[in-house]
Amino acid sequence: MQSNFFERRHFLKKAGQTLLAAPIFPAFSAIARAEEVLPQPKSSLHKIHATARESKPKLVLNVRDFGALGDGTTKDTAAIQQAVDRCSVLGGGEVLIPAGNYFTGAIALRTRTLLRLDKEAILTGTPDFDDYPVTQVRWEGKWIQGHTALIYANGADHTGIVGSGKIIGNPALGGRPRPGTLLRHPALIEPINCNGLRFEDFSTSYHLMWSLHPTCCQNIVIKNLNIRSTGGNGDGIDIDSCQHVLIDGCDIATGDDCISLKSGRGAEAYAQLNTTEDVTITNCTFADSIFACIGIGSETSGGIRNVRISHCKFTRARTYAIYIKSRPGRGAFIEDITATDLDVSGTSGGFLRFNILNSGIQDQNPVPGDEGIPTIKNFRFSNIRVQDVPVLVEGTGIHPHKPLEGFSLINVSGTCGKGIYLANIKNAMIKNVRVTGFAGSLLNIYNVTGTGLHGAAIIEAPMIPAPIPVPDKPYRLG
Repeated sequence: MQSNFFERRHFLKKAGQTLLAAPIFPAFSAIARAEEVLPQPKSSLHKIHATARESKPKLVLNVRDFGALGDGTTKDTAAIQQAVDRCSVLGGGEVLIPAGNYFTGAIALRTRTLLRLDKEAILTGTPDFDDYPVTQVRWEGKWIQGHTALIYANGADHTGIVGSGKIIGNPALGGRPRPGTLLRHPALIEPINCNGLRFEDFSTSYHLMWSLHPTCCQNIVIKNLNIRSTGGNGDGIDIDSCQHVLIDGCDIATGDDCISLKSGRGAEAYAQLNTTEDVTITNCTFADSIFACIGIGSETSGGIRNVRISHCKFTRARTYAIYIKSRPGRGAFIEDITATDLDVSGTSGGFLRFNILNSGIQDQNPVPGDEGIPTIKNFRFSNIRVQDVPVLVEGTGIHPHKPLEGFSLINVSGTCGKGIYLANIKNAMIKNVRVTGFAGSLLNIYNVTGTGLHGAAIIEAPMIPAPIPVPDKPYRLG
């Protein structure tokens, strides 16, 4: 029976809800908790970063002293790794990468050790897959075997990369797993199961693969990065089952999503309920050439909640500036998504889309029945300025069995080709939407209740996918 299908998952869910009942840290809480690399009291954003800049590490090791040449052709992997390992066992500090071009395979970050890049320093990845160890990594929401990133960490605390240098992934490494060799390809930077991470001030370049992919991590500061990633699946920042995250002041231009928030796919992730939550994205500029600037989902089986987007510019998107996506079979929830003070232009699709009906790959072990339809609630958008977006809001991709509970669109101005399309929403609020240039009715609805709906045109119900049956054998994590 379906009630037995996720017995373990229900236990974990109950435990998770108990933990989540504690007060959630407000915006910028990630700062106060993430920067424990240099101990300091919880304070304001400015004071915390000032403390981090002014404090001197107790130990600084130069990779040149361990044999790194930085000549762009000699492999410096062993020398850089030795410096990192030595710094960690001596109690932690900083490993300096001075000016030069360091040709390297995968480097593992260690606890209480920061990698600091000189402004003239470049880390360049080798093209040899054998230089990137094989371990368990996440790929499209599933744990599989795959190569580590160029710079990776597993179970390290209070670590990261700072400084204004550059990290370049080798273009030979990008792409999807190859037939016959089903190992995931290396990401550029990938911490897994880490706590207290800093990624600040550097720039990256990679092709056909993710640039920064924190997975199952807590307390992360990502600040002032310049990220360039071209080609399909070239995401900028993928936040994957992470909590307490600040992304501030980044300039991201990518092939695929500039930022993607996700939490795993199917019964595996649903059983673990490792949620992505408390994420602040602010003061960023986005340009995307294949999909969305900010994608939430479609891998949402661990749940996504408490996301705040503010003071951002969206200059190009192949689809929508913000795209919230999932499908039946994911289960869990997407809730409390807030966006305010945004400038949006150059989109081929529009400003905002919800698709909770059929986005992404269906899992081999989907969550069955109505339990597998994601619960969605409290999506709030305000103070939005749009320029020539084809569609203002495409919000019809919502399942009637689990309508969106709470949606607001307030203070929107600019120009658009079409207006607002909504279906299966309770407690909507449309207020002060003052756009021009659209064809047809500004507001078009089906099965929507709330305020500000007067005069809306009625549209047809969205197509609903077939229910997912209960499997003959219950899923077991393992």
